[in-house]
Amino acid sequence: MTLVPTYPEPRGLLKGKTVVVTAAAGTGIGFSVAKRAAEEGASILISDFHERRLGEAADRIAAEVGCARPATFVCDVTNQDHVDALHAAAIAALGHVDVLINNAGLGGEVDVVDMTDDQWSRVLDVTLNSVFRMSRAFLPAMYARKTGVIVNNASVLGWRAQKGQAHYAAAKAGVMAFTRCSAVEAAEHGVRINAVAPSIAMHAFLAKVTTDDLLAELSAREAFGRPAEVWEVANVMLFLASDLSSYMTGEIVSVSSQRA
Repeated sequence: MTLVPTYPEPRGLLKGKTVVVTAAAGTGIGFSVAKRAAEEGASILISDFHERRLGEAADRIAAEVGCARPATFVCDVTNQDHVDALHAAAIAALGHVDVLINNAGLGGEVDVVDMTDDQWSRVLDVTLNSVFRMSRAFLPAMYARKTGVIVNNASVLGWRAQKGQAHYAAAKAGVMAFTRCSAVEAAEHGVRINAVAPSIAMHAFLAKVTTDDLLAELSAREAFGRPAEVWEVANVMLFLASDLSSYMTGEIVSVSSQRA
């Protein structure tokens, strides 16, 4: 049996930093990276479309980390007015934003011949267009301060093929391309933009929407013979958010143990 590494001890990687995380409710990567950011000393604002779960996430972080309850803001990342309001709320709560983590995404499995325009557009809007909207809203203030970091959540499906995932893979490949191009622009202003590309990270919501057979098949492809823990992906996102990655921008870091 493959052993899961020990949960990391805080190292103060984000001490004194301010961090905004989208899609942070629930049990997935967004919640884990928000919790890990708080553990690493950051002041955080978490956002999600689901108000009740967002409040529960904030309560959990405060209780489990022993920190002040994170600021929260309910936001539909497909709505620019909501995104602009989120930025304003973050400035009001945090003073400024050092790190933006774009984690919102939407999947689903459907073959191309059966896919409707609405299914295609919805996945692209949540998964790719939200990264554009959020970046457009937060970058001007970062440019003005000549500092800041954006970390986007992509996927190995931006590189690799999987049946029924054409819309999601196209969106994640778009996130990768957007990351590279926006990073070149942002570098002129002292701002860094990178992305992670996880393969499979296990959490309760994924287990609900994915069959046991598919999860077993995907896990078997991994060199470690298991899916990642969500906090293992979060660790890499925090590295990219921290000053330890000061010479990295426009990079897509694979958080994966898949064989080539």
